[in-house]
Amino acid sequence: MDSNSILPLLSLPSPKRSKSNSNSNSNSNSMDALLTSFLSLSDSPSIHTSFDRLIQSTVSDSDQNRLIQRALRLGTVLLEAGNRSARRCSSVHNAVVWPLSPDLTVKIFSMLDTQSVCYVAAACSFFQKCAMDPLCFANIDLATLIPKVNNSVVSTMINRSGDALRSIRLGVLPAIPAAPFFSSQPLVYSIRNANDASGYSWNDKRSRQGKESSILTRSCLNSLSGNGGAPGYGFHLRRLHLYNIERMDNASLLTSLSACPNLLDLEIVGLHVELRHTLESVSRNCPLIERLVFESSKTGRDDGLKFPTCNEFVLNCPNITTLALKGFKLHDYKARMLLKGLRKLKHLDLSTSYSFTGAFLKNVSGNGGGDNLEAMILRDCMHLKESEVERFIAAVLAGEFRLLRYLDISNREGLACEGDWSTRCYNASFIPIPQLLEQRPDFCLVVEFPKGSYMDTDQMTGSDLSLPSPSSSSHTFDGSSTSDGSYNSDHGSGGYVIDEENSDYLLN
Repeated sequence: MDSNSILPLLSLPSPKRSKSNSNSNSNSNSMDALLTSFLSLSDSPSIHTSFDRLIQSTVSDSDQNRLIQRALRLGTVLLEAGNRSARRCSSVHNAVVWPLSPDLTVKIFSMLDTQSVCYVAAACSFFQKCAMDPLCFANIDLATLIPKVNNSVVSTMINRSGDALRSIRLGVLPAIPAAPFFSSQPLVYSIRNANDASGYSWNDKRSRQGKESSILTRSCLNSLSGNGGAPGYGFHLRRLHLYNIERMDNASLLTSLSACPNLLDLEIVGLHVELRHTLESVSRNCPLIERLVFESSKTGRDDGLKFPTCNEFVLNCPNITTLALKGFKLHDYKARMLLKGLRKLKHLDLSTSYSFTGAFLKNVSGNGGGDNLEAMILRDCMHLKESEVERFIAAVLAGEFRLLRYLDISNREGLACEGDWSTRCYNASFIPIPQLLEQRPDFCLVVEFPKGSYMDTDQMTGSDLSLPSPSSSSHTFDGSSTSDGSYNSDHGSGGYVIDEENSDYLLN
C-alpha cells in the first residue's frame, strides 16, 4: 500500500465501535495492517506530495481545514505513541544493562539527598520506579536558600515516604550558615536577617519568586497526622528541623509535634513561636527527645517562660543531652532548673540570651546535669558577669564539672562588671590560665572580646594559646548567631583561644 492509498483515509469519518467481539477484532486487525503499511513508508517527499494533492482535491475551505486538523491529530497521536514506546524500551534496556539489582539500587538512591533523588527519577522510567520507593524519601531535605517549596511538595514527599519516614529538614536557610552545634552535620542555622549576605531582602526574594504557591504556610506538615486518631507518618519521625518559616505559629507547631511522639531531634530557627508554648508542646508530646535546638525569632523579647513550664519540661524530657536556647530572656533560676534537672545534659548553648548573670552555675555540679556537662557556650550573653565567670572557673579548678572540655564566654560587648551590667569588662586576666591548663590540659576555652584588647600573654607559652588574627574568629567554631540583637557587633579586633586544636571536639 503506497502513500496515495493511505492518505485519503484521513478524510474518512472515524469507524463506529462494533458491539461484537468479532467486529472489534476485525477492526483492530485492519487498523494494525493500516498502521503497518503507513509506517513502512520511507519516502517523506512522496507523503508531502500526496497530502497536497488531497488538500487540493477538497472543494470547500471547511473540509480542507477539517482534513488538516485530522492530520495534525494523527501525527500527535503517533508521536505520543512513539515516545511512550521509546521510554518503555529504554526502561527495559536500562533494567537489563544496569549492573545492580532493584533492591540495591533503591538502597543507593536512599542515601542521596532529596534533590538528587528527584534528578535521578527524571533520568529514565527504570530509575523513576526505583526512586519512588518509600526508602528514598525516608530523610526529606527541602531546605532552600530562597522560597521555592510549597505545601503540596512537602505533602507529596511525606506521602511517598510512608512508614519509612525518619527525618524532615524544611524552610529557608540563610546565605551563610552558622557553625554546627555538637553534630557531625551542619544542622544548626541562624535566623535570617532582614538583609542577608546575598543582598536581597526576604520580601524581595518572595516577590521575585512571584508565586504565592512557593510559600510554606502553617499547614505544611499536616500530612504527618493520621486520620481518625490513627498514627500518621509522623509516628516514625525521629528528626525535625524547621528554619525561618514565617507563617508557622504556636498552634501549627503544636499540631505537628503532637503527631511525632518518637521525635529525638528537634531544631527550630526563626519561627514565630514562643519558648513557653514550644517547651510545653515538647514536654507533652515528645518524651523521648534527646536534642533540642531553639533559636528565637525576636532576640531578647521572649520572656514568657515560667517556672511550671521549666519543671514540666525537666520531668517529662529526662533524655535531653543537647540543649540550645538562643536569644531568649532567661533568668538565672530558670537556667539553673534546666541545668540541674536535666541529668543527662552534655551540651548547653545559651548564646545571645538575656537576663541571667551566670549565678545559675553555682552548686549545680553535684547530683545534677553539671556532672555530665561536656561543653557550654555562653557567647554574647548581655548580662553575663565577670565575677560569675571567675567563680565558675574557680569551681572547675576545684574539681567540679570534671567532664567539661569546652567553654565559650566570648562577648561582642565584653562581660558585665559587678554591680552595674552597663559597665563592661574587656580583659580576661582574671582567669588563671596556667593553673587551668595544668589541671585540665584537654580543656578548650574560647574568649573573644572584639571591642577590647588581647590579654597579657606573657603567662602563657607554646601551643597552650593560639592568638587568631582579627579576621579569624570563625576558627573558634563559635556557633554564634547572626541575628540582629539590641547591641551592635564590632569584629575589628580579635580574641584568643586556649588549646584551639580541641575545638574539633564540636564536630565529633
